[in-house]
Amino acid sequence: MTKIYYYNSFKDDVIESKDQNYQLKDNYKWLHHNIFYKILSYIIYYLVLVFSLIYAKLFLHVKIKNKNILKKEKGYFLYSNHTQMLGDVFNPFLICFPHHPYIICSPSNLGIPFLGKILPIAGALPIPNNIHDMIKFKEAINFHLTKGNPIIIYPEAHLWPYATFIRDFPETSFHYPVDSNKKVYVATTTYTKSKLSKKPKIIIYLDGPFKCDSNLTKKENINKLHDEVFKTMKKRSKLNNYAYITYKKKDN
Repeated sequence: MTKIYYYNSFKDDVIESKDQNYQLKDNYKWLHHNIFYKILSYIIYYLVLVFSLIYAKLFLHVKIKNKNILKKEKGYFLYSNHTQMLGDVFNPFLICFPHHPYIICSPSNLGIPFLGKILPIAGALPIPNNIHDMIKFKEAINFHLTKGNPIIIYPEAHLWPYATFIRDFPETSFHYPVDSNKKVYVATTTYTKSKLSKKPKIIIYLDGPFKCDSNLTKKENINKLHDEVFKTMKKRSKLNNYAYITYKKKDN
C-alpha cells in the first residue's frame, strides 16, 4: 500500500526544511573570487560528484536516458520536475558531468543543518529576498554560463517526493534563458517498480534543445519555452508505472 499525501494546491510545501523561513543575510554573496574559496569549491565539487555516483546507483537506482545530447553542450539551462529531496541536489552532477551544475533554489535549503552550509559552495544559487539583490543573482548566473556551466531550475518550486505527475508551473523562470539567449534542456524524473525494493527505480529522461526564436518578442519566447518544457515533461511523465506516494487534493 502506497503512502498518501493530501494537498490544497500545487503551491503547498509537502516537505519542509528545518528552517523553512530562512532568509539570506544582507551581505550574501553569489559570486566568490577568493582563491581559497575557489579551491574549496573545487574540492567540494569532486566530493559531491563521487557521493552522487554512489548515492544514485546504490540507493536511488538511477538510470539516465539520452545523456549524449548534453555531451558537447556548454552553458545551458536544464529544467526538471522536483520529486527528490537529495536526488535533486546530487543527480544534476551526474547528468551534467563533466561540467559543474549550479542549481537555483529556495533560501530555505540553506537552513538545513550542516548540508545548508555546504550547498552554496557546491553550487546552490539561492533566490534573492529582494529585487535589489536580483542584479547580483543574475550576474552570478551569467558568470557561470560564460564558464560553460549549466544552470539547473526546478520550475515546480516545491518538493513533492516521488510525484508521478507534472504540476502546473508559471513562466517566471523562463526569462533567464531568454535574457541570455541560451539553449534549454529538460530532465524528467520518472519512477518504475523495483523487484528488489519497495521504493521504485528512477529513470531520468533528457530532451532538447529548445531555443529562442529571433522572430518572437521576449514575452512570446518566454511562453514558447515554458510550453515546450511543460509539454515535454507531461509526455515523459506518462512513462511512470509505479506510485510510491499517492497525492490527493483535500476536500474544501
